[in-house]
Amino acid sequence: MIRDWLRAFLPASMGASRTERLRGCVGALLGLLLTGLIGSRLELPGVTPPMLIAPLGASAVLLFAVPASPLAQPWSIIGGNTVSALVGVTCAQWIADPLLAAPLAVALAIGAMFALRCLHPPGGAIALTSVLGGPAVTAAGYGFVLSPVVLDSLLLMLMAIAFNNATRRPYPHQQQPARANPHHTADREPTRRLGVQAEDLDAVLRNYDGVLDVSRDDLDSLLQRAEMHAYQRRFGEITCADIMSRDVVTVQFGTPLAEAWRLLRRHDIRAMPVLDPARRVIGMVSDVDFMKSPELDHYEGFEARFRQLIRRLTTLHADRPEVVGQIMPRSIRTVTEGTHVAALVPLMADAGFRHVSVVDGNRKLAGIIAQSDLIAALYQGGLASNGAGNIRRAA
Repeated sequence: MIRDWLRAFLPASMGASRTERLRGCVGALLGLLLTGLIGSRLELPGVTPPMLIAPLGASAVLLFAVPASPLAQPWSIIGGNTVSALVGVTCAQWIADPLLAAPLAVALAIGAMFALRCLHPPGGAIALTSVLGGPAVTAAGYGFVLSPVVLDSLLLMLMAIAFNNATRRPYPHQQQPARANPHHTADREPTRRLGVQAEDLDAVLRNYDGVLDVSRDDLDSLLQRAEMHAYQRRFGEITCADIMSRDVVTVQFGTPLAEAWRLLRRHDIRAMPVLDPARRVIGMVSDVDFMKSPELDHYEGFEARFRQLIRRLTTLHADRPEVVGQIMPRSIRTVTEGTHVAALVPLMADAGFRHVSVVDGNRKLAGIIAQSDLIAALYQGGLASNGAGNIRRAA
């Protein structure tokens, strides 16, 4: 019992990589250094020249080490530090005994940050500094709020925006927009119709009586990844290389539309990868893309030929596409041979891709996977999983 209680004091392992840890350290170094250099050269009328204050070190930990945290967002640092400084200075001026003013300032600052939805842990240190910062802080009065608190907080936030985005950590942390149904109907995305849904997560969060240091969208993303991981564990390691078609009909950017259309009809397929001369995938063209051109089907009989003539006359002065590269979509999604088939489900079920190109380590075409290939793989995987489960139960 005592051993289990003591084990609770052991720190959990950190999931951040060495690169991510180094990124946080360098960001805090540059952020605080530039904040101090710039702030020390700014002079505001009626206030003391700004300098770095200790609570900003805690702000730097949040802004550079965990920039996705709800406690590290711009309104959190600006609003949290500002309101905490205002509360702290007010308590220092109205309550003579620092032993009472200091804890009261922190408590009121927390309440104010909750009310304004700008909870920022270093704000508690700001409130404490406003009371116990010494004669210089006391003499500055409310000027301490403007400089250094507001000014340094603003500068550090700007440094965080520049550094985090330069190192591919989007900041401020964007709330992920809900993905639209590719068919533009009110139905949920196919992968969201089973398992944990948005309403389930919202219901749990409403009943969770505490502060989570993770955004709702990040929590939802983690749950989806956990479901995907459980699926992979259940169905085994079925990769794209196992189910892809290898003998692929392809075209190039400059392939004439009529020739490409004949290939689709001859092989009775729905899509073809578009390759560059080095066999790297640059796009995918499907039968839907060909429907944009009136010149691609065979017309037989007087009525059909008359319709063809009318189409040609109506498009005589239009810029009509002539090669595949002019009609293929600009967006392209590829997967590698080692990608688990479970990763294809969001692409084909939610994003609406009917075909996905598979590439090798040199980004050259290795195969193609259609929705029918994925369905067959999931069906076979389900049979294998159920068979293994029956064997275990029988044993």
